[in-house]
Amino acid sequence: MEEEPSNLPVSLRGRVSAFETRAREAYKRKPISHWILLVLSSAAMLVAFPASSLLSRVYYANGGTSKWIISWVAVAGWPLTALILLPTYLVCKTSPTPLTLKLTYSYIVLGLLSAADNLMYAYAYAYLPASTASLLASSSLVFSALFGYLLVKNKLNAAIVNAVVVITAAMTIIALDSDSDRYGNVTDKQYIWGFVWDILGSALHGLIFALSELVFVKLVGRRSFHVVLEQQVMVSLFAFVFTTIGVIVNNDFQGMKYEARSFKGGKSSYYLVLIWSTISFQLGVLGSVAVLFLSSTVLAGVLNAIRVPLTSIAAVILLKDPMSGLKILSLVVTFWGFGCYIYGSSSPSKDSS
Repeated sequence: MEEEPSNLPVSLRGRVSAFETRAREAYKRKPISHWILLVLSSAAMLVAFPASSLLSRVYYANGGTSKWIISWVAVAGWPLTALILLPTYLVCKTSPTPLTLKLTYSYIVLGLLSAADNLMYAYAYAYLPASTASLLASSSLVFSALFGYLLVKNKLNAAIVNAVVVITAAMTIIALDSDSDRYGNVTDKQYIWGFVWDILGSALHGLIFALSELVFVKLVGRRSFHVVLEQQVMVSLFAFVFTTIGVIVNNDFQGMKYEARSFKGGKSSYYLVLIWSTISFQLGVLGSVAVLFLSSTVLAGVLNAIRVPLTSIAAVILLKDPMSGLKILSLVVTFWGFGCYIYGSSSPSKDSS
C-alpha cells in the first residue's frame, strides 16, 4: 500500500525522461541545417498565413470591393514556388515527375476547386471580421478528417471523432454570437452569407486536402519535397488561370484603377496590400509544404492550431476586431478540438511502433 503512491510519479518521470531521450536522439540524427529550415518553415506558417488573412480584411476595410481580386492574389504568387522548385532538380539531382493524362486532369480539377475555394474565402472576409473568419476556417480540419476517411480510407479514432464534435460545437457558439461582431456597414443577409461561404470554403478545403493525398497515393506513388512542390506549382498554376479568367470576365482588372484611386491611403497603399497579400500567402504555402516534408502532419496540425488564436489576437489588436466572451469561448473550444485531433493523429503511429 505504501509503494502505490510513488508509482505514478516514477511512471511520469519515466515518460518525461523517455521523451527527452527520444528528442535528443531525433536532434542528433538530423544536421543543424534541417532544424534551421524547420524553424524557418514553422515561422513562415505562423506569420505568413495570419498576415495574409489580415491583409484580406485590410483590403475590404479600406475601400476594396472585388472578391475576384482577393482570390487572384492568393494564387498570383505561384511563380515564387516555381522558383523554389527549379533548384531542387539540380541540388537533389532529380527529374520532374512525368505528366500523365490522369495526373494532368487531376491537377486541373484541383486547380478549379482551389480557385473556387479562394473565392468562397474572399466572400467570407468581405463580410466577417478576420478573427471570426479565421475561427470558422478552422472547421476545415473537420472536413479533412471526414473526406480523408471517405476517400483515402484514413482511420478515425475516438480522439478524432471527439475533435470533429468539439470544433463543430465551436462553430455553433460563433453562430450564436453573430450580433456582437457584425460591422455596421454589413447587413444581416451579408453576414449570414459570409458565415455560409466560410463554412463551404472550409468544406471544399478539406475535400482538396483529401483529393491531394489521393493523388499521391494513386497516381504519384511517392512523396518527396520536390514532388509536393510540383503538385503545389501545377495546382496553383491552373487555379491562377481559372481565377484570371474570372477577373477578366468580371472586368476587375479595369476596376483596380478605380479602387486604387478611392482606397484609403492612396494608390501605393492599395498595391502594397495586394503585393504583400500575394507574397505572404505563398510564403505560408511554402512553409506548410516544408513542415510536412521535414517533420510530420502532426506538427503541421500543431502549427495550424496555434495560428488560429494568433490570427484572432492579431485582428483584435491591429484591426480592432470585436472580441466577445462567446468568441473567446469558441477560441478555447477550437483549440481543444485541435488538441484532440493532434492526439488522435499521433496515436496510430504509436500503436504501430
